[in-house]
Amino acid sequence: MENIKTNTKEKMLKSFEALLHQFSKVRTGRASASILDDVRINYYGQPTPVKQLCNISIPEARTIIVQPWDKTTLADIEKAILAANIGITPDNDGNVIRLPFQPLTEDKRKDIVKNIKKISEEARINIRNLRRDANEAGKKMKKDSEISEDEEKKFLKEVQDITDEWIKKIDEAEKAKELEIMEV
Repeated sequence: MENIKTNTKEKMLKSFEALLHQFSKVRTGRASASILDDVRINYYGQPTPVKQLCNISIPEARTIIVQPWDKTTLADIEKAILAANIGITPDNDGNVIRLPFQPLTEDKRKDIVKNIKKISEEARINIRNLRRDANEAGKKMKKDSEISEDEEKKFLKEVQDITDEWIKKIDEAEKAKELEIMEV
């Protein structure tokens, strides 16, 4: 029973971390280097993350500067950023690529908040599915006479408490991200 709870907690943690990773990619109007996490270019035949090929700096709140160590990759990096469809048009001056973040309109902010809510709900569903799997394992143990009815009830309550804890964390993360987006 303990290993089922431990396994469920680990899976719920991974689900929450995945949610936070998705949140980090959501554009908030402020420059964030994490927006380039999934941007890759073909570098000597290998798909290589842009972050490994250049220096990324944020000199001001609404600008990211991408400065490749190898200037020959500049055009490839620019193409990869455009292809990643992150909502920013790169500005290539021959030495560095500037990524200017435009201030978000009220409508765009509301659309982003809707997307945040959708991502959060998917995470909640994932957490509930993990709860269901753990509950089914507990009920199977009761059916196979491995545990008593009281132990089963205690186990199901503990699994529900773990689930409630993670759902609360998701709600808190969603509210924090929503405030960050709606901040002008």
